[in-house]
Amino acid sequence: MEQQDEAATTKLGAKKTPAKKKRAKKKSAKKKRGSASIVPKYPRHALERALRIPRAILDQNAGKECSEQEAARFLGINQTRGPFTVEISSAIKFGLLARPAPGHLSITELSKKILRPQSEQEEVEGLREAVLKAPEISDVYSHYRGENLPDDQFFDNALTDKFGIPAEKVSEFRSIFFETLQKAQLVDEHEGKARILDISGDVPASSGGLDILKKLGKKVVIDSTDSCFVVMPFADPHGSYYDKIYKPAIEKAGLKAIRADNEIFGAGKIMDQVWSGIRAARVLVAELTTRNPNVFYELGLAHALQKPVVLVSSNEEDVPFDLKHIRVIYYDVNDPFWGSKLLEKVAENVLSAIKNPEEAVFRGPES
Repeated sequence: MEQQDEAATTKLGAKKTPAKKKRAKKKSAKKKRGSASIVPKYPRHALERALRIPRAILDQNAGKECSEQEAARFLGINQTRGPFTVEISSAIKFGLLARPAPGHLSITELSKKILRPQSEQEEVEGLREAVLKAPEISDVYSHYRGENLPDDQFFDNALTDKFGIPAEKVSEFRSIFFETLQKAQLVDEHEGKARILDISGDVPASSGGLDILKKLGKKVVIDSTDSCFVVMPFADPHGSYYDKIYKPAIEKAGLKAIRADNEIFGAGKIMDQVWSGIRAARVLVAELTTRNPNVFYELGLAHALQKPVVLVSSNEEDVPFDLKHIRVIYYDVNDPFWGSKLLEKVAENVLSAIKNPEEAVFRGPES
């Protein structure tokens, strides 16, 4: 009998009381909500769609402050919650709308610059400022500006791993990102690849969005003895870029810049010193323009040592096919700001190559 009572007690103990069932149900519901409530930071609409509400306020209310309900009526919308709220959020994230008071909206000076421009250039400049204000879109743009975007699979991986875009939102983000950059004339096609144009220096400094160097600096530990070996032609004009661009860029990243002819060439075998310089370097910068054979030889040594290398070129033709999977900075000497843009970008990519060496290390067939 005792055994039967014990068995019954055990069985009853295994049962969930109504209170336990209720708690378990709440816990399960909370878990489901948590997994499904990932709210993206980026605007949920592309730039063209985000201009819709500001345009309606400007056209139908002379650009004056209005309530959300009034803004909805301007567009023939009855429901001010749900999709309309998300659209308002997108416009705010692009810097196109502001909330002067709860439930009220006003268009910004940036909206007026885009929607009532005094010139075509002013409109484009305004669109680009909006890109730099948008969370996550500006981060991805800043990271890849002046470069070709990687192939789709690698780009998707980067969006998730480096920029924290939820895997289930990658497709949506890609669509919004490309539509927005096309609207702002920030993407071009080169040999079937999307190249992101570099507008740093072209827009007001107050726009924000180009502080990637500061962010990288906080995530990368640099020792006072760390060096960056520069592989480049010695003949002008490219030879002069060392003192004007590459050395200042490397020092801005916190490393010591070394170039063979000036820094370590002396008595002894030249190639022994080049080899020592490359081996000792934490990262390298290689100027590929003109396809200089010495540059490619030293680059081969660096790749054999699995050293991260920041590749730079003024044209795509000078980048060998088997190196195009590595990030390459492209610059245009016809751009009046090309020098300052390249300096900033090299500084950023030196730190990025240290933080994410897989982007800058040669991957052979067996890698």
